[in-house]
Amino acid sequence: MAGTGTSTTRSPSPERGPGAPSAEQALLRAGQALCERPGALRELGALLEAADPSWLRGSAGSAALARLAAALGGLAAPPRREQDGAEPPGRDTALAAVAERAERVGAAFLLLLQKLEDAPSQESPVKPIPKRVLGHAFIFAVTHKEERPWTTARSRAVAQEVLERLLRAAGCASVEEFLQGKEGDEDGRFGEVMGILKQELTKDTWKRNPASKDVFSWSLLRVGRPWLCPHLERVLPPALLLSDDFQEENKVLGVRCLHHIVLNVPGADLCQFNRAQVVFHALYNHLYSREAPLIQAVLLCLLDLLPVLERCQRRQGQGRASSSSPWHQVLQLLLAHMEAEHRLALRRVYAGTLPAFVTRLGILIVRHLRRLERVILGYLEVSDGPGEEARLGILQTLQCTIEHAWPRMPCRLPVLLKALLRLLWDVHSERGPTPEPVRAALLQEGTQCLILLDRCCQGRVKVLLAGLHSSCEENRLQECFRKVQEST
Repeated sequence: MAGTGTSTTRSPSPERGPGAPSAEQALLRAGQALCERPGALRELGALLEAADPSWLRGSAGSAALARLAAALGGLAAPPRREQDGAEPPGRDTALAAVAERAERVGAAFLLLLQKLEDAPSQESPVKPIPKRVLGHAFIFAVTHKEERPWTTARSRAVAQEVLERLLRAAGCASVEEFLQGKEGDEDGRFGEVMGILKQELTKDTWKRNPASKDVFSWSLLRVGRPWLCPHLERVLPPALLLSDDFQEENKVLGVRCLHHIVLNVPGADLCQFNRAQVVFHALYNHLYSREAPLIQAVLLCLLDLLPVLERCQRRQGQGRASSSSPWHQVLQLLLAHMEAEHRLALRRVYAGTLPAFVTRLGILIVRHLRRLERVILGYLEVSDGPGEEARLGILQTLQCTIEHAWPRMPCRLPVLLKALLRLLWDVHSERGPTPEPVRAALLQEGTQCLILLDRCCQGRVKVLLAGLHSSCEENRLQECFRKVQEST
């Protein structure tokens, strides 16, 4: 049993197994006392200083230090919320207490890492610091290093110092190297971090710990190819949980995590067990949202996910030509929303991503030309502010449409030409808040559309503009018409 003599503070060597539990209990007691007594940090330091290096590096010492690191991380955890994410009573007081404890816990982690880094092995080559200790220290540092309701400037500084000491102790030059491992070495710590977070990222628990989603997303976004694929089963369910939440902030975060997974996991692995289809349905449901940040994140993710689904369907004998293709489903819904949308923020997001969808579909865009034409005409008529992001995006969409569906353009020439000339006149004549570079970009993109139309209509645009060119007294419009006349 632990006493008050030397045996209490000096850990025995691995051969003295019966004494090891007493040393472990002493470490745990000192760590848990940090909540109540700042002086417990000195006690913990004395225990670590007196510990036998060979015991610290042995299996018994590693297990004890892992439990100590887990206890320290638990002491600095933010106040737990209700299962639905509601804040408990006395939130402000609890947050201040967490920040104060985090400073002491951070100092304890620094002490522990320094001791493990400096402790040599007298009987065998130096063993690496236990992954479990590194994992708990990493989670603590990420939880407290950013500005959050449970942090202060001092606690953030301590957490940042813990992260830097952690990387040095692990022999890593960056967080990415720490999580992924070095080139040719699969011994990264991301699996250990996810193993510790596993219980905090289930359907019933992820909202109770407000820091779990931050640690998960911050870590996930720093693991790329090919290191992420082995952890797909661990990272995909939490990302789907986040994206399925009712709060927009969590939805956007979840979609960004899904996008990172799509970009960094091979398509063959995503297609296994219908994972890609599950992700597609989760994203497709978000297209009915009215929040611009979420729609933008979803559309960008779909642009990278849909080619993966297309390859899966091609193996099954289907493809983009099928009317049930996800490409056509998404574009049909997207155009339906664009046609009726009046919010400028959403119009900008839709118009900014539409050219990529048209380009990816290629000639198959002809299936949507009727509705796409209505969208283009409607968006060209309405200014969306000084930046004119929606109009510029629609002009780029029109260029892509002409390039890919040029055989269908001659019959639409009168309508499109009228809309483009009206746009050029409005941009030239209106003296609003639009900056001069934006006006010049609108004129340039509109002129390019006229040139493309002329090429696919066998010069009919030049003939129609010949009279306008001679009668127009506006220099800028004359310049636009001249460019069309000189195009080959």
